[in-house]
Amino acid sequence: MSVFKKTLTLSDGEPARALWISTVAFTICFAVWTIFAIIGIRIKQQLGLSETQFGLLIGTPVLTGSLARILLGVWTERYGGRLVYTLTMLAAAAATFLLSYATTYAQMLIAGLGVGLAGGTFAVGIAYVSPFFPAQKQGTVLGIFGAGNVGAAVTKFAAPFVLIAWGWQAVAEVWALVLAAMTVIFWLTTTDDPAFRLRREGQAASKSLFGEFAPLKNLQVWRFSLYYFFAFGGFVALSLWLPRYLVGVYGFNLETAGMVAAAYSIPGSLFRALGGIASDKKGARSVMYATLCVSAVATLILSFAIAPAPFIIVLFVLGFFMSLGKAAVYKHIPAYYPQNIGAVGGVVGMMGGLGGFVMPIAFGFLKDITGLWSSCFLLLFAVVLISLVWMHLSVKRLERNRLPSQAIAAS
Repeated sequence: MSVFKKTLTLSDGEPARALWISTVAFTICFAVWTIFAIIGIRIKQQLGLSETQFGLLIGTPVLTGSLARILLGVWTERYGGRLVYTLTMLAAAAATFLLSYATTYAQMLIAGLGVGLAGGTFAVGIAYVSPFFPAQKQGTVLGIFGAGNVGAAVTKFAAPFVLIAWGWQAVAEVWALVLAAMTVIFWLTTTDDPAFRLRREGQAASKSLFGEFAPLKNLQVWRFSLYYFFAFGGFVALSLWLPRYLVGVYGFNLETAGMVAAAYSIPGSLFRALGGIASDKKGARSVMYATLCVSAVATLILSFAIAPAPFIIVLFVLGFFMSLGKAAVYKHIPAYYPQNIGAVGGVVGMMGGLGGFVMPIAFGFLKDITGLWSSCFLLLFAVVLISLVWMHLSVKRLERNRLPSQAIAAS
């Protein structure tokens, strides 16, 4: 059982139970985290918001979920993932329920900050699940957990029907109650992770707060963060922006726009597990090269005015490769920083989440000042290009330093 096999025996089925229950919980958390992608459109109509104001509204939960990740990741290392996961889900469920009582734009932004805690559970889950499994399975395991991103598709598919039948407030209340129920299930069916148990029993030393954050001085961590800024941040930004984009560009109704947007979110989530498997077998570098190269072509194509059918096809391809990239980024963390998964994973996750916050606002701002809907894809193309150039230069530098091929492949 990873580095804990010699000193800690896990019961049969315990790792698998921790993985699958955590993944289901994260799926529901992600559905809550992206709730404004659907209800935000109705709120925009009711309050007469500008595109920039709409971008801020849908991005506010992403901001909280992003900034909270580093702190939640460290808390997971110190207090155990089971407790931190449970308390975070409870807080997010309460904030989501209270959202239904908000009536002004300011109140909705404040409620959105609380809703955003649901997104912070990613850093908790990564640090909680990882110690249950050996290093050679980390890519696959974390890819499976990260597939909980499919919660965005759940919201896009189901929320429009609830909204039309009972109003956007009902969406917030139903999503909150489901998350609260999942919180109870999680607490009753899981156990503390092996790393926390060893520290609690005095068999592993606890790190100082400085020790938790020491790896952040490495430029490599921030390079990984830029990859995730695009692969995950871009995914979240498009998940939030696409329903509005499809309504504005192609004149789709809300239900159709939600289902088409789900066609992007589903491959961008479920295939993350495939990205983990590919990273274990082929190396994270190869997967990242494929992700960035294909994404550059896809975002460039989407920057032009094209018909709905080819738009959806290219969007599907983009979602698929972004899902591979998300898994590849997190394959690096337990390999390079096994004793700092919470802190490093939290920082990388934070930067990815910040991408999901900044880019919807930037999308709205670019639309307001240029009048071009496709300007959002030009921005994504620029982020991909910078990431690809930095990665290529870093790999060439490693090759010049004549590092072993295995280290280069994983870099």
